[in-house]
Amino acid sequence: MAESPGDAAQVAEPQQESGPPAAHAGADNGSASLPESRRARYTRHGRRVRLYTGAVVFVALLAALVVLSTKNTRSVKLDWAVGSAHASLVWIILAAAVIGWLLGLTTAIVFHHRTRRP
Repeated sequence: MAESPGDAAQVAEPQQESGPPAAHAGADNGSASLPESRRARYTRHGRRVRLYTGAVVFVALLAALVVLSTKNTRSVKLDWAVGSAHASLVWIILAAAVIGWLLGLTTAIVFHHRTRRP
């Protein structure tokens, strides 16, 4: 099948969407022609830097936890207020990490709820 020159022109034309493109992109007041302000750009880049920094810190802490766990595999005695027990040091480290993580989340949630605007 041979295409006519009119068919190629129809394929090359971009399809128009309903409404201005800025409304779909989330820009304010349809200001698609205005460049991004310096403050908005710094805010956007600052958020990106914080996200990447948080991801790198998380991976580094996870790697340190894995290294600590693999190097400490011997069994140790745990003395409680009432009695004692034997446990592998790996499980003690992991339990302490999980408990610390949960306490951190709980603290963050409590502070968020107590310091939010009414």
